[in-house]
Amino acid sequence: MRIGELARRTGVSERSLRYYEKQSLLAAERTPGGHREYAETAVDRVIRIQELYAAGLCSAKIAQLLPCMRDGDGGPSTAASPRLVADLTAERARIDRMIADLLRSRDTLDEVIEAAARG
Repeated sequence: MRIGELARRTGVSERSLRYYEKQSLLAAERTPGGHREYAETAVDRVIRIQELYAAGLCSAKIAQLLPCMRDGDGGPSTAASPRLVADLTAERARIDRMIADLLRSRDTLDEVIEAAARG
């Protein structure tokens, strides 16, 4: 499929898809005319990349992680190294800290809203 179709199917801009390719997160073949052609599996790959970015991982960490994931279901494979497992465990702890901070912020807002509603 061409880049425009992949962009439509994933909701990701063509510019982002080119960036993913530049970062070695996504691969495309080239037609004789120089157009990018993506395999059907690119849809799952782009969705996975978006999920990992949303989790706060940087492109370098995502590039390390993607070979350890299966595109079809996103599940883990046996290719993860002990170093990658340690890095991802640290990333998970960082996300847990962010969640805790957000929950505290929400609780504070709830208190302010409640106090303001009582007037």
